[in-house]
Formats: sequence, structure tokens, C-alpha cells
Amino acid sequence: MAAITIVSVEGLPEFSAETTAKDVLPAVLSELSWPDGSTGLVDGDIIVVTSKIISKSEGRVAEADDRETAIDSEAVRVVASRTVDTGDRSKTLKITQTHHGFVMAASGVDASDLPTGSIALLPQDPDSSARELRAAFQETVSDTSIGVVITDSAGRPWREGIIDFAIGAAGVDVLRDFRGTQDRFGQILDVTVTCVADELAAAAELVTPKSAGSPVAVVRGLGSAVLASDDDGPGAQAIVRTADDDLFRLGTAEAIDLGRRQAVADRRTIRAYSGQEVPRELIMECVEAAISAPAPHHTEPWSFVAMYPGPERDTLLTAMREQWTNDLRMLDQFSEESIAKRIKRGDLLFTAPVVLLPFMKMDEVAHDYPDERRRGFERDLFMVAGGAAVENFLIAASSHGLGTAWISSTVFCPELVTKQLDLPATWQPLGAIAIGYPATDPKDREPRTAEDFLTFR
Repeated sequence: MAAITIVSVEGLPEFSAETTAKDVLPAVLSELSWPDGSTGLVDGDIIVVTSKIISKSEGRVAEADDRETAIDSEAVRVVASRTVDTGDRSKTLKITQTHHGFVMAASGVDASDLPTGSIALLPQDPDSSARELRAAFQETVSDTSIGVVITDSAGRPWREGIIDFAIGAAGVDVLRDFRGTQDRFGQILDVTVTCVADELAAAAELVTPKSAGSPVAVVRGLGSAVLASDDDGPGAQAIVRTADDDLFRLGTAEAIDLGRRQAVADRRTIRAYSGQEVPRELIMECVEAAISAPAPHHTEPWSFVAMYPGPERDTLLTAMREQWTNDLRMLDQFSEESIAKRIKRGDLLFTAPVVLLPFMKMDEVAHDYPDERRRGFERDLFMVAGGAAVENFLIAASSHGLGTAWISSTVFCPELVTKQLDLPATWQPLGAIAIGYPATDPKDREPRTAEDFLTFR
């Protein structure tokens, strides 16, 4: 029968920069009493220490008036925040990522177990602190191999209550990897990696509750199963999952806000697509975004034709190419080499997984002024609304991971397009949008600054 024993360490002094954990604990624990009547430490014992006494020992204590400043200075990013009304005032709760990589409330800044007016910050380097503390123990019990775990408390996503977890470790294999092994039914384990250091921290907290004033416990019975094979071991940094690998790297409000701010800038012109099929449902969602654009006179002047690869699309594009070639040759008198180079720009419309043709239904919505001057302005007004719809579509497609390229070709041959597609001649084409999943990651956009385009008056 497997069994472990966990004992709390009583009678400890108030720790400070003058009375440090590494100076006090080795001597105290060498006299530690166990339920079986033995004393001291033996091979395989794991000493679990709350971070508060390490912070006190290392001078990581500040004035409480500087709490918000301390939270912000200890954070590398805000993961989530929420404003709570406490009755007499509003208070902002922040979940942050610290420079250690820990994600926790208020950057781990805490006022518990401290005199009024003081707050504690997390140790600057908890793994280094654990190694120093372990080295101090090894000097006292040189023939005994022990481990050290430094803990703090935090909440967990989707769970009520807080729990102690490891922020520093030495002499302990913090993770146990069972991948590739078999369970008792012969099934291969694919993803099972247990966090031994966090399990030790949580278990020790059972005998060192926050109100007990006993910040140290010793776990016995696990022996070599948890001790590191290479002296100090990898430390608790090995437990930290990077933000890039975390599916929940941001709170909901923060993720929505980031998406809003990046949506426009993330849109790129993509001209090379993978062979992945574009679902019709995505095209419909993007069109719904397009038709949310503003339009004159409370109208809905847009219409769209989505063309998948096939004879109808090839016939239209071929006819457009022939007219473009003829215009370049007869009207512009370009060389055949120059014509070939320009025509090549439209090749992606033949190969794109989807081509979307947007139109403005001018005759159904525009005001018919008696003079040409205002009729021209009215047309311009609706073309602006058409451009807004096109941009909405491009941004929505980008948000779904689709790449797009807006090609102006249909604007230059409206009669041909409407005739080929058997559409009303009054429908104004707004270009063609090639759509598909990008074959490669898009390049970074060349930086542009508002100062080059904006004048305040």
C-alpha cells in the first residue's frame, strides 16, 4: 500500500532580510518531529515552502499604497480584467502574466501574512531561490538527498477556489511523463504528463492553511520517484506553458478587444492559395458582414455572385481576358511582352478556390436627378458604399483565416460581365475577389503612419 506523510513545521520566527529562510530552516528541520517518533530529514523528503517567506527573506516587500504600481510593474501583459463594484468604490481585478511566465491574479502581489500597510511581491527568481535553499539544507544533511518546492496560491480557469501550485523547485522532477506507456488495459497513453511539483504544493497546503501561520511542510514517502536525477533538476520554469501554446492566452473581453484592433491591419492581399476547399457557409458569413456596410437613403444596393471552379467561371474570365488584351493592344498600344506581364496579374482568378463578384444595383436605389452633375455625385455616393461592403467582406474573410485579393478587372468591362452572367445591365461590377486559404503565411505589412495621411484643422 502506497502512503505518504505530510507534517507542518511549527514555531518558526518572523522571516526578514535579516532572518532568512536559508539561515533558519536547515537547523529547525534537522530537529523536526515525525508521527513515528523519528526526527530530522531522510532521503527523499520534499520540503515545501510558501513563497511569502522567501519574498520576506529576499526583501521583496513594498508599501501597500504602491500596490497597483507593483501589479503593473510585475506584469508583462494583462490576460484578463474585470471591474467590480464593492459598494463604496469600484475595484479592477487583473489576471496578469508575470515576468516568470505565471498567469495569476494581481501578478501575485499579496498583503496576507504581512503587517498592515505592506505587500509582498513574488521572488524575483523562484527556481534560483529553491536551489539556494536546497544547497543550505545539503550542507546540514550532506548524506541526504532532499527536494525543495516553493509555492504560491492561485485560482484556476473553470474552477472555484484557490489552490497552491509550484513557482520554484530544486531537486525535484517537476513533471512525470507517462506518454508512450501502457495503462492496465494495454492502451498507450498519448498525452499524460502529470505535474508532480503542483501535486506536492497542493498536498502540503492541506497541513499549512493560510490562517495557521505555518508556511513550511515536509512530504515524506515518495522517495526517488520524485527526486531529480540530475541534482537540482529543471526547476518550476519547466511547468510554464507559453502564451503561444495556450488556448486561453487571453480573457474573453481582452481577446475581443484585440480582435477588433487587429482585424483591419491583419487583412492582406493573398495571391497564392492552398488546395483546401472554402466552405459555402464561410462565404455566406462574409457576405453578411459585407451587407452591414452603410448605404445611402437606407437602401440595400448590393448583390454578390460566388463562382466556384467550372465552365461558367472559365468562360467569363476568358472573355474578360480577351477584352483586356484587346484594350491593351489597340487602345494603349502596349508591346506583346508588356501585355503578357499585365494579363498575368489576373491568373489567380482562374486558380482561386472561389471568386466573388460584388455588384451595385444602381437603377433600383439611386435618385434620378434631372441634371448630369448630381447624377454623377449620386453614382459616386453609391460606389463609396460599394467599396465599404467590399472592405467589410475582405476583413471578415481574413478573420476566418481566408486570404483574399481584390482585382479591379470587372470594373473595366461591365457590359461584358453582366451579359455573360445574364444580369441586369444596370448592375455595376465592383471588381472580383479571389478567395482561398493562404498557401503560406502573409508577409508583414510595410509600416504606415497616420501623420503621412492626416491633417487636423
